[in-house]
Amino acid sequence: MISLVQNEITKILLKKKMILIVLLLLIFISLLAYGQKYSYDQNIQKFEAESGGAEYDWRSLTTQRLDDLEERSTNEFIPKEVRLSVDREIQQLTYFIENDINPITPTASKFNVQFVEQGIILFIPLLVVILAADLVSSEFSNKTIKILLTRAVPRWKILLSKYIALIMMTTLLVFIIGVLSTLISYLFFQQWGFSEPIVTGFSLVNGELNANSTILISRFQYTLLIYSLLWFVSTVVASITLLISVVVDNSSSAIGILMASLIGGQFLQFFLSEWELVKYFFVTNLDLTRYLTGSYQLIEGMSLNFSVLILSAWALLSLIISFIVFNHKDVLV
Repeated sequence: MISLVQNEITKILLKKKMILIVLLLLIFISLLAYGQKYSYDQNIQKFEAESGGAEYDWRSLTTQRLDDLEERSTNEFIPKEVRLSVDREIQQLTYFIENDINPITPTASKFNVQFVEQGIILFIPLLVVILAADLVSSEFSNKTIKILLTRAVPRWKILLSKYIALIMMTTLLVFIIGVLSTLISYLFFQQWGFSEPIVTGFSLVNGELNANSTILISRFQYTLLIYSLLWFVSTVVASITLLISVVVDNSSSAIGILMASLIGGQFLQFFLSEWELVKYFFVTNLDLTRYLTGSYQLIEGMSLNFSVLILSAWALLSLIISFIVFNHKDVLV
C-alpha cells in the first residue's frame, strides 16, 4: 500500500498541477492583500481629513464604520436579508468596542482567516477540484488503466491508494494556503497579530445576535480552528471529486460537472432558500466558518452540527459509491 500511495503522489506531482495552484494562490493572495491594505490606508486618510488631522485610533475608525452601517441599515430599499446581515455586523462591532477588541487594523493573522472565510465556498474547493478531478478519469482517457490493473493488486487497494494520496495532497494544499496567505499579507501589513484576542462563538437566537456563549481566544488558536474546518471541507470536496472522477472517463467533463455543482449550488442557496431540500445539498453546507462569527443564516434550521453531519454523509456516500463503481467498471478500453 505504501508503494502504491507513493506512486500516486508521484503521478500528481509530475502533472505539475500543484505549481499551477501555487501560482494562482500567489496572484489572488497578493491582489487581495494589496486591495485590503489600500482600502485601509484610504479609510485612515478619510478619517484624518474628516477629524481635522486627529491621530488615527482603531476605536474611532470602528465607530465610523458603525455609523456607516447604521445609516445603511435605515435604507428601506435594501433587501431584508442584507439588512439582517448588516444588523449582525453592527451588533458584533458594538460588542468589540465595549470589550476593547480591535477588529479593524489588518494583520497577517486576520488576513489568512479572512481569505479562508471568503474562499471556502468556491475558490478553494475549485483548487481541490483541479487537483483531484483527473485522479481516476485520466487513467481511462490516457488508456493507462489496463497497465494499472495488470498488477496483482485488488481494485479496491488501487482506489484506496489514490484516495490516501489525494487526502495527503489536499492536506498539503491547506498548509500551503495558510503559509502563503500569512507570509504575503505580512509583507503588506508588517504585523503578525497571532497573539491578539478574538471573540468567537456568536450565535443567532430568534434573529438576534447572542453573545452569552462567546469565548475569548488568541488569533493563533482561532486560525487553527478555521483551518481545521477548511481541511474538513476540502477532504469532503476531494471525496466527492473522486466519485465524479470514477464515474466519468474524461477529465474535462469531471471538472465541468464539479464546477457546475459548486456554482449552481450557490444559485440554489440564494434563490431557492425556502425549499427544504436545499439545505441537504453539500454546497449549501460548505461555509462552516459562518457559524463561528454569527453570520446571518440564509436557510433556517442549519447549524454547525447539522452541516458537519451532512458533509460527512456526502463524503461517506461518495466513497462507498466510488469503490462499488470502480470494482465493477468495464475497463476494456
